[in-house]
Amino acid sequence: MRRNLALAHALTNQLPYLTGRNVTGILISGTALASGFDVPAGWDWVILPGVDKSPAGYQPRSLTVPMQDLVSLRAGLLESVLGGFLPNLVVVDRHATGIHHELEAALRRVRSAGPVRTVLGLREILDAPAAAIAEWEREGGAPLVNDLFDAIWVYGDPAVHDPLAAGEIPLSVGKLVRYTGYLAAGRPAGPGHITMPVPYFLTTVGGGADGHALAAVAVAADLPPGMGHLVVAGPQMPADQLSDLRRRAVPGVRIVERLDDMVPHLAGARAIVSMGGYNTVCEIMSTNVPALIVPRTRARSEQRIRAASLASAGYLDYHEIGTLTPEILSGWLAGRLGTRVDRRKARLDGLVRVPQLAAELLQPALQAAASPATGARAAGAHDRSEREGAAHAAV
Repeated sequence: MRRNLALAHALTNQLPYLTGRNVTGILISGTALASGFDVPAGWDWVILPGVDKSPAGYQPRSLTVPMQDLVSLRAGLLESVLGGFLPNLVVVDRHATGIHHELEAALRRVRSAGPVRTVLGLREILDAPAAAIAEWEREGGAPLVNDLFDAIWVYGDPAVHDPLAAGEIPLSVGKLVRYTGYLAAGRPAGPGHITMPVPYFLTTVGGGADGHALAAVAVAADLPPGMGHLVVAGPQMPADQLSDLRRRAVPGVRIVERLDDMVPHLAGARAIVSMGGYNTVCEIMSTNVPALIVPRTRARSEQRIRAASLASAGYLDYHEIGTLTPEILSGWLAGRLGTRVDRRKARLDGLVRVPQLAAELLQPALQAAASPATGARAAGAHDRSEREGAAHAAV
């Protein structure tokens, strides 16, 4: 959600200068938290009935219906949204055809109806190669991706980690791959900022659903004299775990569930302790603050690979949660306070590069939409674009 919201802001800010068209768009999400985040002017949310991932696979988050019925419902909503909105550009995040192929029919219909460009957007790290390739095969494999997509945008720096060379992306779709750089510099500002009365270091555990172990170590770490500690527990941390953190916290610790604007809080910290999720790491990379990444170790190898790759490049430090103690964390903090990290050699300008890649893809589609020879669907898109002066994007 945060990654695609950043993309929406970047497209809105830059595509008008690159294509001569303003942008209007729809962000499609499966989490009710999404609607609490501001969208750019001309954008709106569509919230699908949610799913959760369990050891047995995906299951309905709230609705008491069989999973196959929920997939059918989501598929119908996706087809209705794309068919009714008539986008010029569709960016699909991570899963080429959604959950259990729920997006495939919608993509095929919108592609057959007229000029549209479809992009698969991928984190720079998917998983261990064997697990990643197995997931590609479950989703239909390289032939389906080659059939449904015009490009694959990899949101990372191949000098740090190249998922194509590592075997996480099939070589047979390599011709579609474009590396954007990390979606780091230029993330949109949020509405508010927490004022800390003293210099502080910051701990963040992403959404918080599996962040209690790291947060529990962090809140018990001794603080240097005059140093505060801001802990962002995440909106998905269970209430009993949040209460446990408050009981464990040493003096000087302030615990909040979420921040509306993470970047200035990260930039203002003297040091950062974090899990290894893509968005938080991108935000850390946009600063020069020393950071210790403690990756998630369950479900996927993604965070561990990311932490090890960035540590090898010299951009941050890395420690496993199984051996981390409050004493080790206190020692790391004492050694890093007052230092700065130069991350300028990394490609951090993905939010500039993505609109450029989008403009390259859109030019033929917008020209075709303006041609009377492209059929009824294209004429409808042309008429609406002329009235609103906007290119349509669905993310």
